[in-house]
Amino acid sequence: MVDRFMRSARGLVPIRTEAWPFLLLAALAGGCAAPSVVGPAPEAAGTAPARATPAPPSAFDTWLAAFRREAAAQGISAATLDAALGGVKPVEPVIALDHRQPEFLQTFGDYIARRVTAGQVARGQALLAEHADLLDAVEQRYGVPRTVLVAFWGLETHYGADLGGFNVPATLATLAFDGRRSGFFRGQLLDALRIIDAGHVSAADMKGSWAGAMGNMQFMPSTFLAYAVDGDGDGRIDVWRSLPDAFYSAAHYLQRAGWRPNEPVAIEVRLPRDFDWRQARLFHRLKVAEWTATGVEAADPSASLPDVAGRAAIVLPQGWQGPAFMVFHNFDVVMKWNRSMNYALAVAQLSQQLAGGPPLAGGEGEAGALSVAQMKALQQALNELGLDAGPADGLPGPRTQTAVRLFQALHGLPVDGYAGPSLLARVDEAHAAAAAAGTLTLAPAPTFDGTDCDP
Repeated sequence: MVDRFMRSARGLVPIRTEAWPFLLLAALAGGCAAPSVVGPAPEAAGTAPARATPAPPSAFDTWLAAFRREAAAQGISAATLDAALGGVKPVEPVIALDHRQPEFLQTFGDYIARRVTAGQVARGQALLAEHADLLDAVEQRYGVPRTVLVAFWGLETHYGADLGGFNVPATLATLAFDGRRSGFFRGQLLDALRIIDAGHVSAADMKGSWAGAMGNMQFMPSTFLAYAVDGDGDGRIDVWRSLPDAFYSAAHYLQRAGWRPNEPVAIEVRLPRDFDWRQARLFHRLKVAEWTATGVEAADPSASLPDVAGRAAIVLPQGWQGPAFMVFHNFDVVMKWNRSMNYALAVAQLSQQLAGGPPLAGGEGEAGALSVAQMKALQQALNELGLDAGPADGLPGPRTQTAVRLFQALHGLPVDGYAGPSLLARVDEAHAAAAAAGTLTLAPAPTFDGTDCDP
């Protein structure tokens, strides 16, 4: 659950699982060395054999011993520590996955095409019917629509088909020791041990993703402790095997995150020809009636925009040529689960199609995505043009989007903040011209306020 991102934001949140290939890394520095064994000298009958020289403790073993003392001091039982951490070693594929670097960014169209498929919708609708009574009871208690819960279920674990096969204590110990976000994962490991100590699951059965997310809805241990619910009333919370526990827990989390019953997450809309693209950003909120007055309509001709009390924003996940969405308060709630606009829109789309709604109607948007290397080059070029895109890290965050918007405004382009291949080409052209004129700079010029851009 939540990366999205770990989560989110909003305290400690679920994190989504992805099917990544196992990668093997070289052994950790300071790992166990093979013991040096000295045997008896040839022909030395009656001579006592020399003892094997014990290997020095590895850095991980030293760290683990200290962690066990800390956990015991916090009340974790010796039985749980032995069951969960006895003989545990670093899980090298987990280290590889944690340090992986994506080669390409993913367009919204590609993201949706892989997750909201006809098969995914059909399977979800069958499960809605199969678990109708349970989902009705959860909806009655928490106000979260059954289609939304099943959409989360489908996106997180393919409706329970992929819960993850990593042993969670071993995985979290690896990540807590490895150093990157070690403090976060150390806390998650302590919480995982508390869950085992409370008798909800055995150490051997606590399986999950490579990052420690668990169960049908992919809760991190801290999220489990804060929000998990005994939905079936058996005295323990089993988010792996008990769908009542999984659904009640997810709905409880969403309710506590601020879910508003009877309000949508997002609706696809059709924008007027003269729409001001600068208004399409997550933090620019208007009343629905105000958007309607500008000519914004529901993309589905048979539907109308909802009458909600709060304000709504227009977002363009693949630029002005792609589909447009009106997003509401519950969109922000989903973003607390996973800090990804694409993920939140996928929840909205899958839940709508599970309810019988139509697929996307808007344009596909600009084809192709920038590679991470191209995004870094774009950021560097914008910085040298005097537009503050932030560090050239390959991540299109708020500062990069702000710089893109300003570049678009300066060059007469639709100001949608989207960095696609065509934008990169225009920036390269402007950069080459500035280089020839000797006007490149590393000092950023004034830009839009950072809150003007989407995260």
